Amino acid sequence: MSTNGTTPEQIEADIERQREQLAATIDELHGRLESKARSTARIAAVVAATALVGLVGLTVWRRTHHS
Repeated sequence: MSTNGTTPEQIEADIERQREQLAATIDELHGRLESKARSTARIAAVVAATALVGLVGLTVWRRTHHS
């Protein structure tokens, strides 16, 4: 027993609980980052598609309205 009344087994059990909590926290943060990355990729795809449609539209308009 240690000087604070905690046995080595109790300390080991506490360390194991803390490891499990840390692993759960890391998993949660990883999930949040993945979700944010997917959202950012979707936004970039929409912006690129919008720019492409605008460019094609401008090209068509210029060809039909240019003498």
